[in-house]
Amino acid sequence: MMTSYKELGLVNTKGMFKKAMAGQYAIPAYNFNNLEQLQAIILGCAESDSPFILQVSSGARKYANQTLLRYMAQGAAELLKELNPHLRFTLHLDHGDTFELCQSCVEAGFSSVMIDGSHLRFDDNITLTKKVVEYAHPYDVTVEGELGVLAGIEDDVEAAKSIYTQPDDVEEFVGKTGVDSLAISIGTSHGAYKFKPEQCTRNEQGVLVPPPLRFDILKEIEKRIPGFPIVLHGASSVLPKYVEIINHHGGSLKAAVGIPEEQIRQAARSAVCKVNIDSDGRLVVTAMVRKTLAENPAEFDPRKYLGPAREELKQMIIEKNKNVLGSAGKGKEIFG
Repeated sequence: MMTSYKELGLVNTKGMFKKAMAGQYAIPAYNFNNLEQLQAIILGCAESDSPFILQVSSGARKYANQTLLRYMAQGAAELLKELNPHLRFTLHLDHGDTFELCQSCVEAGFSSVMIDGSHLRFDDNITLTKKVVEYAHPYDVTVEGELGVLAGIEDDVEAAKSIYTQPDDVEEFVGKTGVDSLAISIGTSHGAYKFKPEQCTRNEQGVLVPPPLRFDILKEIEKRIPGFPIVLHGASSVLPKYVEIINHHGGSLKAAVGIPEEQIRQAARSAVCKVNIDSDGRLVVTAMVRKTLAENPAEFDPRKYLGPAREELKQMIIEKNKNVLGSAGKGKEIFG
């Protein structure tokens, strides 16, 4: 049975991306896997009046159950109306790897889908992406494609090494597929271990500093497809504060390094109008659960350790929206 995303109170990405590019900020795309993460995203974006994209990976969809997920999204839309009446969000499939999965998500009420054919030959990527676009567009569902491969592991996404997006390919890919946005590879990476220690340098405090993003590639892509929405995956900063909390309370995250927030802010001032954040959310939740249980070893009520994790994640989201992505306060501008 087909469920239109409009029946759920959602929007696609077109209007948000247009405004974000004009205003030189990026729309946050936050992944979630459970109720507390969903609550934190809704509450944080409502409080900071930030447009946002609620992302679901294939693995998260299986974990949550696709039927329950649809009603969670609908419930989130209703809650948002109470908290911030003009604000809306997009429900997006992150890293869909088959036409059938994208089709299923469109039918279930997703307002945007990503088809990731980046692991395929160039022509095969075009063929698969075009097929998804031709299915989704009649339902007014937006489609994100990908060129280039991000290294790292996160959920169902795994690659041994990064392959930078080739600027020479982007015009043909966008023209032949009809996608609405394009995810590119310029040095970001999936997961909490984005770089090997030997790829990094150490600053005066002994902290690992990753290699800079390839802004030269980004600028060349902007020249080839001016005004076209660009997406940055693997953009978590792997905030040291939460890595330290995890390790202090029995964790073992060695040499976990992310993308410096100032580089994400620089990217958000360009054609990058969507930034994906998943690992940072996971780290915050894990850090606070470990800390709360270590300090209260007799606690067994999930609300007592998931509640603090939810609140900390909400605050991190507000901080990202305000100081990294520049999206805070833009909700009324887009939807008001």
